[in-house]
Amino acid sequence: MDKHTGSSYDEIAGRYADAQDQKPWNIYFERPGVLAFLPDIGGKDVLDAGCGPGFYSAYMADHGATVTAFDLNPVFVERTRQRVGARVTVLQADLAEPLTFATDASFDLVVCVLVLHYLKDWRPTLREFGRVLRPGGLLVFSTHHPFTDLEMSPTGDYFATDLIEDEWDIGKVQFFRRPLSKITRDLFDAGFLIEEIAEPQPIKPPADVVFNSYERIMKTPMRVLIRARKPVEVG
Repeated sequence: MDKHTGSSYDEIAGRYADAQDQKPWNIYFERPGVLAFLPDIGGKDVLDAGCGPGFYSAYMADHGATVTAFDLNPVFVERTRQRVGARVTVLQADLAEPLTFATDASFDLVVCVLVLHYLKDWRPTLREFGRVLRPGGLLVFSTHHPFTDLEMSPTGDYFATDLIEDEWDIGKVQFFRRPLSKITRDLFDAGFLIEEIAEPQPIKPPADVVFNSYERIMKTPMRVLIRARKPVEVG
């Protein structure tokens, strides 16, 4: 586990992909929060980094973006290709390695939803995002909220970077939690300027939908969304 915990999905990727479009957690919390946080994507060149089963790639292509998507897991790569067809370029690549398929300053926007926390050290990846973004380009990403994940920390130390193991309904996953101060410092060190930080809440589901977590996540921060910009060089 020198670089990431991507192997967490080796056995569960198919089950994970099958469940995503039906879960109230995604329909009324995860996805509305991210979609409301995205900038205007029409006509933009977008990199979907860690695309999973492809929901955001499809959404952004449907709304006028030219999308390149990649994921480490071959099941997710195939599911994304099935979902988007020829509208999106879909690749298999490792987020912890240089993005050799992308030239310098080739994207207006990098979107990375619930992926960066699988990296032990995400600073090289943040620098790669800065390399492939055009001046003035945006990075939008979400990650687990460091306050809430402290409940599962093996050290109980908020200021540590801890390896967390969580038991989901489809199997175990491992990821890293970091304090908010490290999240922001790593972004600054990679050359980004933070424009906005959000802690999304769910939208209210219809009365006939069972969403057992709704009350908890209305009162407890579960996710952090960050929008950061690559500065425009002043000559």
